Amino acid sequence: VPIVPAAVIFDLAVGSSKVRPDSAMGYRACQLGSAGPVTEGQVGAGAGATVGKILGQAMASRGGIGTAAMKLSSGVTVGVLVVVNAFGDIVDPESGRILAGARSPRGAGWLNTSRALEGGAEVIPRTSPVENTTLAVVATDASLTKAQARRVAVMAHDGMARAVRPVHTIFDGDTVFALSTGRVVADLTAIGPVAAELVARAIARVGRQSNSAQPNPRGRRINS
Repeated sequence: VPIVPAAVIFDLAVGSSKVRPDSAMGYRACQLGSAGPVTEGQVGAGAGATVGKILGQAMASRGGIGTAAMKLSSGVTVGVLVVVNAFGDIVDPESGRILAGARSPRGAGWLNTSRALEGGAEVIPRTSPVENTTLAVVATDASLTKAQARRVAVMAHDGMARAVRPVHTIFDGDTVFALSTGRVVADLTAIGPVAAELVARAIARVGRQSNSAQPNPRGRRINS
């Protein structure tokens, strides 16, 4: 039985909730597909994405689309595309520094969602389980069986944990898809860790692309 997996993010809190994708938009998106660089930021599936929503949309930052790729010494290529619409903050995978997320109600700077939760911050009134999702697609030209592709997807989730804090909360619907063109024989042991690294890099790119002065969903301007 042919199965086509799919996933979406909740973005109706940004812009007009009356604007919905239709078949014409889907057809147009396919026509615009190319082998060139992928446009990143708040475009396409990431147009209404936000991150750091512990205090609600008013204090959240922009999310969006990010990409990363690597060619291994074996000749295998691994590419990743993410759509970041997370409950938590985006952090630098190396330093842990917050790149985008919940803004401090005291003024400039970040709230730090993880620390706020440790301090007993109230979350339930401000968000819901359907409003937050980080999606990732891992694509490789390595030849993978279905079981191996699933393992790559499982390992790639580690990249989310490195770049989103907190991650996989009860308010998030995080999903990783793995696919292969099946052209090159390669060692799965190398592909999984690379996929995780690239997911982390792609998410961090979304955080770095957050503008220093961006309009928030309610029309006011908020500083990065």
